Amino acid sequence: MQKYIISIFVSFLLVACNLPASNSPESAEAIQTSAALTVEAALKTPLATPTTSQTDNGVQATSSTSSGQPLASFEDVTNCRTGPGVNYERITQILPADSVEIIGFYPPNYWIVSTDAGACWVAGEFVTPSGSLAAVPTVTAPPTPQGGAPDSVSLQEWFISCNYVTNEADVTIRWADKDDESGYRVFRNNELIAELVANSNIFTETISLLSGQSVGYYVVAFNAVGSTSSRSITLTC
Repeated sequence: MQKYIISIFVSFLLVACNLPASNSPESAEAIQTSAALTVEAALKTPLATPTTSQTDNGVQATSSTSSGQPLASFEDVTNCRTGPGVNYERITQILPADSVEIIGFYPPNYWIVSTDAGACWVAGEFVTPSGSLAAVPTVTAPPTPQGGAPDSVSLQEWFISCNYVTNEADVTIRWADKDDESGYRVFRNNELIAELVANSNIFTETISLLSGQSVGYYVVAFNAVGSTSSRSITLTC
């Protein structure tokens, strides 16, 4: 910007120099003074910068997007559920390449979005919001379903097939399906590795495992009320 202003200043001086000569030195001095004042005024003019506005939900949006449709984008595959919490049933998963419309906000940090599978809830920590957020309504959480947590998961069979050439192992775990669960979570060595939809009763995976090494698993059934776990099992190559 300053280079542009200096260019104007130089052009102004060149034009001044090409004006008809005057016998009065005051005329030349007046032209130079006028040019200097013009450049000084331009330099004092602040550059345009993006501004931010605080929305009713406490989220800042830049003025360049404040008039657009409220959208949510994601960096990773994100679960979208029937309510604000991991014990609510998963409706769908939103891919990083997708942007979905924001239709509601639930304090302190949940967004309700519109997807092909219907309206669902995503945790704000996984969302990058954009657009006009001031008009997004604040909503209440859906009622907690009546009843209790699912019965404990009863494992039916589990086995491991080890390949000592590739040092890989195929794991299969089966359990009795429940009637009151929203889904299942599978843990390997006490770390969550998979979340399965309701009415699932089998989990399989291939992992790296050396001869003599062991791996532990357990399965958790959950719904909006709570969760229960199977017993832990250990598989060894």
